[in-house]
Amino acid sequence: MSDSPAARLQVLFEGHRLTPTQRRIAHCMVRRAADVPFLSSVELAELAGVSQPSVTRFAVALGFDGYPALRKHLRDVVPPEAAGGDSLNEYQQAVEAEIENLRHLAEALADPRPVERAGRLLAASRPLPVLGLRAAASQAYGFAYFAAKVHPDVRLLDEGGSMLTDRVDAAVRAGATALLCFALPRHPREVVDALAHAREAGLTVVTVADSPFAPVAAHSHLLLPAAVGTGLAFDTACAPMLLGRVLLEAMCDGLPDAQARLEEFDAGAAARGLFVE
Repeated sequence: MSDSPAARLQVLFEGHRLTPTQRRIAHCMVRRAADVPFLSSVELAELAGVSQPSVTRFAVALGFDGYPALRKHLRDVVPPEAAGGDSLNEYQQAVEAEIENLRHLAEALADPRPVERAGRLLAASRPLPVLGLRAAASQAYGFAYFAAKVHPDVRLLDEGGSMLTDRVDAAVRAGATALLCFALPRHPREVVDALAHAREAGLTVVTVADSPFAPVAAHSHLLLPAAVGTGLAFDTACAPMLLGRVLLEAMCDGLPDAQARLEEFDAGAAARGLFVE
């Protein structure tokens, strides 16, 4: 298990049945793991967009007498970052944070079964809808671009609006059995609503999200977490991107003709002079 503050917090939350509001608080705490031990209940409530009593109830749900006891515990188990970090500038700190996210992802992949299961689900779905809006649109596009080289029918859903539900329904009518979603902060309400609709329509929802406590968790059959970096003005998503490539590999393992399709593409690309290498 990673020794990062975020990883230690996730261990604290595991095994507890949290309400949607409590998941929201947990999600906020994971994203602000380094700061949380020093926040008051009022400050945490404001960051999470909940009431102060909700923070108190959350602490009690975790087995503490109240928020002060939880904060004291956090100061013991989530210590400040190791000394020496101050010598790095903000850009270097952002890179180091992403390296830590990748280490955490590597440790999570020590058990390959969730990814292998996801790969089988995606390989078996014909067509395969891939959803990602706003900040996650590029992740969905990247996955769909490569997946189309080995999967016979990939449908990219990267635009919201009233047509999104129609496109999910069209995929179901065409035979889809699973949907892959990339969900990153800030989480659009449209994505949560689309996943709820997809489940109601009978699709198995596989989601790559920044945290096990992300708002999309309640609407996902299989959630694969990969943390984002928050040290810059805009979040960085190296770990979710890499997890998407890992899913591609697992999906290829579930497609017996994947290698043949890749070889066919390479031969066609060479014949057309598609690449300059």
